[in-house]
Amino acid sequence: MKRYFNPSLMCMDFLDIRHQIEILNSRVDFYHFDMMDGHYVPNITLSPDLAKAVAKVSDLPLDFHLMVTDPQMFIEPCRKAVEPLTQRGIRSFYSPHAEVINGKAFRIIDEIVKAGFRPGVAINPETPLSEIEAYLHRLDKVTFMSVDPGFAGQPFIPEMLDKVRAAKALKQSNPEKYHFIIEIDGSCNKKTYGLLAEAGIESFIVGTSGLFNNDPDLEKAYDIMMDDFNRAVSA
Repeated sequence: MKRYFNPSLMCMDFLDIRHQIEILNSRVDFYHFDMMDGHYVPNITLSPDLAKAVAKVSDLPLDFHLMVTDPQMFIEPCRKAVEPLTQRGIRSFYSPHAEVINGKAFRIIDEIVKAGFRPGVAINPETPLSEIEAYLHRLDKVTFMSVDPGFAGQPFIPEMLDKVRAAKALKQSNPEKYHFIIEIDGSCNKKTYGLLAEAGIESFIVGTSGLFNNDPDLEKAYDIMMDDFNRAVSA
């Protein structure tokens, strides 16, 4: 199974982002890009302007996670922000929350694809998998929240692992129909790597507890993360 590592830009040192991006460019697979509007969740975080800056110094896809009430309004600003990547054949992800797109999900997915993104969706811990089954076959990634959206550093919610296992079984039952990457967001660290990998997680969003707090030197922090992960999944 291919596994992906996706550091959360929200957890980086904002005074040292370029240097940290340069360190991680050759080590990770995507950059997780949290966008919060102060409405769907109370916080306000990253913007398309930062995405535009990152796209100039990286060849990795951005993984836009839209914790917003109106994800359609950000499609065009994000498309413009990642144009340098798209022009080099690098397709970024765009993942709104199921809780805000259901009722118009097919139309929004079509808009996401038309804008050049790989479509994804994020679902909260209490949202059942059945809420997205109608359009799972159209998705390139499903992000399972293992914490409530909007805040870093929350405790892991183990009940959501049943949904992950169900998604893995569904994907394995019909690989020609389903191609989505199974991703986890929240409390992804050495305490949970083993559980997550066993359940079927393929893409690991790593933030404060999994990566950036491991060591002040980000190269060392990354090596510690990988050692922690490898020990956890081989135990």
